[in-house]
Amino acid sequence: MPDIIETDKLYKSYSVGNREVPVLKGISITVRNGEFVAIMGPSGCGKSSLLYLLGGLDAPTAGSVFFDQSNINKMNDKSKSVMRRRNMGFVFQFYNLVQNLTVVENILLPITMDGKKKKDYEQTLDNILEIVGLTERKNFTPRELSGGQQQRVAIARALIASPKLILADEPIGNLDSQSGTEIMELFRKINQEKGITIVQVTHSQEAAAYSNRIIHMRDGMIEKDSAEDFAAIENLKK
Repeated sequence: MPDIIETDKLYKSYSVGNREVPVLKGISITVRNGEFVAIMGPSGCGKSSLLYLLGGLDAPTAGSVFFDQSNINKMNDKSKSVMRRRNMGFVFQFYNLVQNLTVVENILLPITMDGKKKKDYEQTLDNILEIVGLTERKNFTPRELSGGQQQRVAIARALIASPKLILADEPIGNLDSQSGTEIMELFRKINQEKGITIVQVTHSQEAAAYSNRIIHMRDGMIEKDSAEDFAAIENLKK
C-alpha cells in the first residue's frame, strides 16, 4: 500500500520569552494507507504538536510534511483548508460541537463550509448515523447528549466527506471507561470496514491496543516504532 503521510526531518520549536523551546527534533515517519496508528508518550513529548503538523493545522520550523504525496508546507492557506475539508477528518478530546445546532446540522458542517449541496449527502448521512448509532437522536442538540454520544457526533462529522485520513487527539480523554471502549470499537470498525487511515494521539494503553501500530515518543523524538518490529519479523520470514 502507498504512503498517505510522510514527514522528512520535521522540527518544531516555540518562542518563550527570549529563547526557543524545541518540541520536535527531526521526526521522519511514514504512515501507510489504511493503517491505524497510535502515537504515545509522556505529556510534553510533542505528540499533539506532531498531529497538528500532520493535519496542516500548524507549520513546522523546519522539515516537510507530505499528505498523499503533496507537500502541505508549500500550500497556501486556502489550499490547506480545502485539503482538510475534503480529505481529512478531525476528532478532538473536546468535541467542538456547535451547541445550538442539531446532530445532523453538526455532522453536515464540513459539507456546508465546502459549499456543497446537503441533499447530495442524504444517503451518506443516513449511513453514517447508523454506523455511529445516532439515528434516533439525529434531531437532538449536543446539550441533550452524553459525552460518548457527543464524541460519536464528532466522529460522524469527521466521516461525512469520506476522508482518506482521520486525525484524533485524545479522543476518549473525557469519557468514562465504557464510553471510551465503545468509541475505540467504533474507530476500529471504521478503519477495518471503510479502510480509512487513522492516526490517534493517546495516553491510554487500552486505546492504543486498538491500533495496529504504535509510535512511542519522548523528548520530541521517536523512541520506538512498532512498524520496525513488524518489518524485522517479516524479514526473518524471508
